[in-house]
Amino acid sequence: MRTEEEAADAAEVGAAGPAAPVAPVATERVEVDFAGEGEGLEEMSWGMWEIWQAMGRQRSQLPIGGRAAVEPGTTLDDLAAELRYLMERFPSTRTRLRFAPGGRALQQLFSTGRVTLEVYDAAPDADPEEVATAVEERYRSEPFDFAGQWPVRMAAIRQHGRPVQQVTVMHHLVTDGLGSEIMLGQVRTRDTAPVSGMQQLEQARWQRSAAGQRQSERALRHFEGVLRTMPARQLPGPTDPREPRHWGAQFHSSALTAALPVITARTGTAVSGVLLGLFAVGLYRATGISPVVVRPVVNNRFRAVFADVVCMVAQAGVCTVDVAGVSAAEAVERAGRGSMTAYRQAYFDPEALDELVARVSIERGEDVSIRTYFNNRSTYALPADTDREVDPEELARELRAARRDTVFRWFAREEDQAERFFVHVDDTPEGGLRFEIRVDTHYVSPAQAEAFAYAMEAAAIEAALPEGAAGGE
Repeated sequence: MRTEEEAADAAEVGAAGPAAPVAPVATERVEVDFAGEGEGLEEMSWGMWEIWQAMGRQRSQLPIGGRAAVEPGTTLDDLAAELRYLMERFPSTRTRLRFAPGGRALQQLFSTGRVTLEVYDAAPDADPEEVATAVEERYRSEPFDFAGQWPVRMAAIRQHGRPVQQVTVMHHLVTDGLGSEIMLGQVRTRDTAPVSGMQQLEQARWQRSAAGQRQSERALRHFEGVLRTMPARQLPGPTDPREPRHWGAQFHSSALTAALPVITARTGTAVSGVLLGLFAVGLYRATGISPVVVRPVVNNRFRAVFADVVCMVAQAGVCTVDVAGVSAAEAVERAGRGSMTAYRQAYFDPEALDELVARVSIERGEDVSIRTYFNNRSTYALPADTDREVDPEELARELRAARRDTVFRWFAREEDQAERFFVHVDDTPEGGLRFEIRVDTHYVSPAQAEAFAYAMEAAAIEAALPEGAAGGE
């Protein structure tokens, strides 16, 4: 494991990096008219409100999207048609904010409008992907006008007279991670069936109803139980005055991924619960603090009315996992049980939660805000042969060998992030998992963040092997 000084050196390199190319000037703008169903003005939905709060805390519009090569033969008209489809099909792409007197944000859905497809011409000897990268960076960094602009930015990168790259970026009020996947799937197939599920305007109306208020009250009772009993100290800091204070790392462990099927078979815990348990063990071993209090991000698509909606319905629940003095396997089982309640109670009024946190903080005489998050964005599926017999010694050898490929690297040091500890889990093209670890170094030091990552890996190996089996080097 690297020292903190070595980690700092690595972060310096990652932060410096090659400068992004300067975005070229658009050479053409194609105006795209659209007409979709529905219009109206309403309060923001709970999911929208929660991500709006996160944008404020993190001083970022949290853009989503990216760039991709287009299929050979794709024309500019094809891309304009795709943009029109996107705007017409998904109400969240036709939604802007309206600010009421006093500054309160409301959502306004429009049925018609006009959006622009920008066209950038790459020189014959240029790398069009570099041009696309520069356009994407501009789209991500240039502030959105929430009230005056559509939330979708799209560009075509043209070379030798034909589109070769496409860039699409939206701010996060449009949708959450799973909603993005649903959107991409329907754009690919050009689904023409009516959109299903409860859309944002209807969500806001339901949330004001008696049924909606009962749902929020149930969830907040769960939160209150945690807030009143949890230790005030959830993370080591504030301790470290370094600047820039917010660091980002990537962690890839083939051993951890390889251990997942065995852990699920041994403990009977779903993969989501296993990952949450490993997170809890890793954080405890890196900081010595237990129980671990974490807010897992829940996509809420298990609720039938949200199964296929493309909008913000994800919210962060709350879960307490006591891992002190128990094996990694027992910690995983505890996390699996605790996560079920956290998932069920992750649909609530964020403003009411703010009021609850403020009230309990006053009563306890200490800040009980929870700023530790775990966001499993992976779609990892267990292999078909999960129930096969596994020889412990052979498994131990396989996991030891896999650890040699483990990679931890710092890639960012920045100012504009406010959460104290945030871990995202994503799929890799090779079928594994990648952990993105974001820390406020005033609360979690770089050395503790790295220790957390390797402790997760060690816990995965321990949980996969029978007690006493050798999993280390």
